[in-house]
This record gives sequence, structure tokens and C-alpha cells, in this order.
Amino acid sequence: MAPWSGLWAGRAGGDAYRGTPVVVKMENPNWSISEIDGGGDDGEDFLPAAGGRRRRGKNAKQITWVLLLKAHRAAGCLAWLASAAVALGCAARRRVTAGRTDSDATEVECEGEEEAAAHAVPRSRFYAFIKACLLMSVFLLAAEVAAYSNGRGALAVFFGSFYASWVRVRAAYLAPPLQFLADTCVVLFLVQSADRLVQSVGCFYILLKRIKLKPVSPALPDAEDPDAGYYPMVLVQIPMCNEKEVYQQSIAAVCNLDWPRSNILVQVLDDSDDPITQVLIKQEVEKWRQNGARIVYRHRVLREGYKAGNLKSAMSCSYVKDYEYVAIFDADFQPYPDFLKRTVPHFKDNEELGLVQARWSFVNKDENLLTRLQYINLCFHFEVEQQVNGVFINFFGFNGTAGVWRIKALEDSGGWMERTTVEDMDIAVRAHLKGWKFVFLNDVECQCELPESYEAYRKQQHRWHSGPMQLFRLCLPDIIRCKIAFWKKANLILLFFLLRKLILPFYSFTLFCIILPMTMFVPEAELPNWVVCYIPALMSFLNIVPAPKSFPFIIPYLLFENTMSVTKFNAMISGLFQLGSAYEWVVTKKSGRSSEGDLIALAPKGLKQQKADSVPVIDATIKEQPKPKKESKKYNRIYKKELALSLLLLTAAARSLLSKQGTHFYFLLFQGISFLLVGLDLIGEDVK
Repeated sequence: MAPWSGLWAGRAGGDAYRGTPVVVKMENPNWSISEIDGGGDDGEDFLPAAGGRRRRGKNAKQITWVLLLKAHRAAGCLAWLASAAVALGCAARRRVTAGRTDSDATEVECEGEEEAAAHAVPRSRFYAFIKACLLMSVFLLAAEVAAYSNGRGALAVFFGSFYASWVRVRAAYLAPPLQFLADTCVVLFLVQSADRLVQSVGCFYILLKRIKLKPVSPALPDAEDPDAGYYPMVLVQIPMCNEKEVYQQSIAAVCNLDWPRSNILVQVLDDSDDPITQVLIKQEVEKWRQNGARIVYRHRVLREGYKAGNLKSAMSCSYVKDYEYVAIFDADFQPYPDFLKRTVPHFKDNEELGLVQARWSFVNKDENLLTRLQYINLCFHFEVEQQVNGVFINFFGFNGTAGVWRIKALEDSGGWMERTTVEDMDIAVRAHLKGWKFVFLNDVECQCELPESYEAYRKQQHRWHSGPMQLFRLCLPDIIRCKIAFWKKANLILLFFLLRKLILPFYSFTLFCIILPMTMFVPEAELPNWVVCYIPALMSFLNIVPAPKSFPFIIPYLLFENTMSVTKFNAMISGLFQLGSAYEWVVTKKSGRSSEGDLIALAPKGLKQQKADSVPVIDATIKEQPKPKKESKKYNRIYKKELALSLLLLTAAARSLLSKQGTHFYFLLFQGISFLLVGLDLIGEDVK
């Protein structure tokens, strides 16, 4: 490198350049310097060393070069952060300009502005509570800053007096109850973490011992000869409602199940209120029937009870008595051809077995960040929770699909009931109280898809967390009165319902979204670092172990789970106290991610000439149907609860700077940014 001839080149008076030439290796991000020549300033370049050897000393120009290059690297990082901040600001401005919030009338599919205004959703008390916490935190932060400024004048005296009074009040009246609530949540947090740790150890034990449930008499490969193996009569049900995107692939996958044609019947249970969708599904069923499949189409006139009502209506058919088992697949599920061969044989010579549940696999787990985070959560649910409970307890919550029921067990348990929005968990609990056992097959998979938009995922989670609390209220007396073993009652009440369905969303929201930011303004009540950082990091690590390829997303997963605690806590409260949104049922939006090649491979020979994603020809009967209601446009929304909490957490992060709490600051900062991204709907599918 040529000698530097700028400001630091030589002495005053125009002295010639004197120094040590250096070579800077730019290809290494950790800038290294190699000295190649001698001759230092003022004879200080070479110093005597042991053995008469001279060692080379450090030069001021070398240190300057290192500092300049380090500064250049830091400037590059700052530029990247600045560009990311600008991009986030632009996205936030676009979302705010759109002006559609989660409580607007746009949630209701209305045709006109007057009708939309009439269906406007009122502001919830939960949002008012979060907003009050935010306003209080902003006011207290302003008071803290004013007190720290040490200004002069009447205003400074007023703030000083107010701050002194505030310190006395918070120490005497606010800190003790806040600390008690914090300690209570920490205890609940430790109990739930211990439960998760025990489940993880149980999963490790299953892997170590290679425990694998096998049927007593597996079905033989020759499915064309019913007498060659165990091929009982199986009824397959596909409940669906306006599933225009996925009806073809689900019907094709079920009709290609490897099972004797005479021993299987497929029921397509269509609850669609869109006449076009009804005709499309009916025509698809007719095509498969003409190609030899035993399949029937059912549509209810009175659509009551959602999915439970649909299944209950189907089980009332007279021909159901001829079948021994029923397999259930939601509209977006695509079982592999050998699904029945790997599940039904478990029932043979096991009269106490009522349910065989398969795990889910996902065709779109890598679609976006939202689906990746869902994949981590559901992997732990199936790999750890369902498998451990199935092996050691013979009980777990039915997932509502990808399972095979013994029809006798359904009838003995009272059949499908429309009393909750989690009819699958309801029938599982009632069957467990009757003494039926369950089997979970971790090695049998059924393909499905994950919600790709935050709006769809949020509504799904609301239903999944409000329904268990409805069910807990309804079945608690039955659990107490039933004649099962005491430890089974304790497992149902304490672990299955209270710990995993009530305590988990309660402490997640209360501890990390309310108590932690409040302790920044009431420092007399505090949370230790191991509660804020170390234990959550350990739990996130345990959650991500079943999905090791998702390890780079461990920090986003931790932040996103805390962000989702708002929706889960709100749903839990609404289900527990029977509030307005407790019985809200919204069909999860599907995108139909199966490829065209998959559908063509599943289609019978007579249908392979038709493209799988093409719309079937609609016959003249569609003209007789009434005109369907015009679909409203879909937009990304602004979620006010999450936005309010993001501002609360960011305000608390600013307050933590005053108290110099590093761990708390970083957690609050990144958690606040996570809430901001979710509140602006910048995670998941970009709708419009």
C-alpha cells in the first residue's frame, strides 16, 4: 500500500515521510496488519529484547489505521440499521394510511358503508386496560426524565416535589402488590417450565429406548382381497365449508386411499353457503363416483353447530351402522395412500382402544416467517406433548383431523356436541372419562397447510384457546363425579386444563407484557435476570429441539410466542367468563399449496388430462342458484392491542436506560419491536 500523504504524513516544516509501511488485508473482516519494513520514528520502532534481539513496537499510524477501519465497519452496520429503520417506517406509514384496524367494521363482510357502520365492533375493555397502562407509563417516564434533568424554576420544583411523592407512594402502596403478583407469576412460570422439561425428558426417553407402537396384526399389502388381512368397514368423512381452494386435493387424496373399495365409503360433508362452491364440490364428487370411488355428497339445509353439527348430522345416516371405524380429515388435509393400513390395524384385538391419531406435516412450513414459527410450535406439540401423553398416559387431546375413531367409542361417549368451539377436545375428554384409550402414531403423517396470514392465524388461536375454557366449565362436574382413577382426574384438571390451557397464557401475558414493564416504573418490585432471560431461553431451546433446522429462529420464536400471549390471554378470558367472542368460529383461510403435479398424480386415469388447478365446467344448474354475496376485499390490518403494547414496552425500555438495567432493556426493546411488527401486520402474508 502506498504511504499515506495526507494530514498525518510528516512533521511540520515539510519533513520527509518517516514511518513503518504496512499492508492492510481487506479480505478479512477482522482487519489484520502485517509489518514489512523497518525504520521507525525517533528510533522507537525497534526496542531491545532478551537475547540481543530487537522486537518491533506499535506505531501510532498503525493504531490509527485499525481504528479507522473498525469505524468504517461500524458505520456500515449503522447504515444497515438505518436502512432497516427507514424500511420499517415506510411500511408503518403505509399501514397507518390504509386505516383498517382490527376493530373496524371491515371485519364484517358487508356490502355497503351503511351496513358496515351498523356492524362496527365496539372497543373492548381489554384494549382499554392496555391503553391505560400505556398512558400511565408515558406520564411516569416524562416525570422521571423531568426529575433527572435537575432543572431550575417553578416547573422543576413542581416535578421534583411530585417525583418525591411518587417515590413514597410506589414504595408504600404499589410495590408490595406488584411484587406479590410478580412472585406468583414466577412460581407459575417455574411450574409450567418444569412440566415442559418433564415432557422433554419423556420424549428423550422414548427416543433412547426406541419405543414405537406397532399393531398386533398389520394389514397385508394386497388390498384387493378383503379376506387376506384385516380390512374392516371404514367410513371416511371430509367436513368442509366454502373450501374452494382445497376441495379438489382433499377429495383426490381420500379417494386414493389404499383400501378395498367395498370396505370404504367417503362422505363429503359440505356446509358451504356459496352456491358456486357447492356446485363445484358436487361435480368433483360425481367425477370420482363415475370412476369407481364409493363417495357421497351431503349438504345440510340447517347449518347449525359448525363442524360438530356437521359431523353429528353425518353420523345420523342409516348406513353408518354398517361401519366399524370413521376416519376424519379436514378439507386441507391430504393423507398418504397407506394411511388406513398404518392406523386401522391398531384396533384389532384391542377393544379398549378408541382413537388412533396421526401427526401433521406441513406443505408450506417455509413459506414465510409466520409459518416457520408455527412449525416450531406444532412440532413440539406433536413430537413431545402428544407422543409423551400417548405413550405414558394413553390420553391426549384429539386434533380434530387425521385420526381414526372407533364408532362404538363415539356413541358411548355421547357423540358430537355443539356446546363448544373445540368439539375435538370435547369428545376426547368424554371418551377418556368413559375409559377409552388413545394411541398417537408419530411416524404416520398427514399433509396439511399452515395459515399464512396473521389474521387467519390469530382467529385460529382465539378459537383454540377460548374453547378449552368453555369445555373446562362444562365438564368439570363430570370429571369430579366420574369413576376413573384419582391420578387421571388430577391429570385432567391440574395439567391438561389448568396448567396448559389457563396458566400458560395467563403468566405469559401478565409477566412479560404487564409486570415486567411496570417494574421499570416501580423499581422497588423487581424481576431477576434469570426470569427475564435464562429460563425463557432454555424453554425456547427445548421447544425448538424437535425442529433442529429451525434453530436460527429461536429468538424470533421466543419473542413471537410472547406477542401471541395477548391473543391467547384474551381468548382464555372470553372462554372462561363466556364473553361475546367466546363462541366465535371463523373458518381458517386456506391457500391450496399442493402442486398441480400432485393433483394430477392423484387423479384417476379419466381425469388426468384435465389440469389439477383448473376450474371444472359448471353446468346449467348453477344459473338457477341465487347470486352469491359479493366478497369483500382483503387487506392487512392494524391491530391496536399489539400496537399499544409495543409502545408500552418501548416506553419501559427507555425507562430501563435510566436505571441502567441492560438485560431488561434489550428484552423490552426487542419485545416491543416484535409487538410493533405484529401490530402493523408485517409478519406473514402481505395481502394488499
